[in-house]
Amino acid sequence: MVSTDRLLAFAALSFLLIIVPGPSVLFVIGRALAHGRRAALTTVVGNTLGACLLVVAVALGVGSLVERSVLVFTALKLAGAAYLVYLGVKAWRQRGSLRAVFAGEEAAPHSGLRTLWEGFAVGVANPKTIVFFAAVLPQFVDREQGHVTSQMLLLGLVFNLIAVASDSVWGLVASTARDWFARSPRRLSAVGGVGGLTMIGLGVTVAVTGRKD
Repeated sequence: MVSTDRLLAFAALSFLLIIVPGPSVLFVIGRALAHGRRAALTTVVGNTLGACLLVVAVALGVGSLVERSVLVFTALKLAGAAYLVYLGVKAWRQRGSLRAVFAGEEAAPHSGLRTLWEGFAVGVANPKTIVFFAAVLPQFVDREQGHVTSQMLLLGLVFNLIAVASDSVWGLVASTARDWFARSPRRLSAVGGVGGLTMIGLGVTVAVTGRKD
């Protein structure tokens, strides 16, 4: 199995990558601003499930195909970017509904299952995580020890545990800021717009950055 030194080194590198806000973190923040704490934490779970699928794909050898193929990587990246822009536009258009939600005039516009799915879609299409799992994670596997697939799954579990903790903190902080916005009708009317614009900007950023070789 993975040695303690390798495991700690991988955990440290994962932490440095995770604490820098990327697509998943910014999406969680956008959900928190638009829909509150529960939606943010549900999004974190969805993101994590998406990342877990990426780990399994890498462990089974699919990740190397994504990392080597510019066409596959670009297609996946653009699909994720388009989905983010779509969700951002929808959040912007629905920003006025937040007042009614706080006033108890209607139910929250997002079901838990729908929010979970949206988080999953963003997590599984996160180009930063794809590249990290495909190009970096295998370097920490000790092939002489055998059980390569099990080692990759263990390393992926470590990454996802760190990500859950970090993303949850971001979501809770953002949802607290949302509560402050809710004390003023004018602030509240801007909450959905901020969340939507965040996701739109994130989608555009994901589309224009990354590998071009």
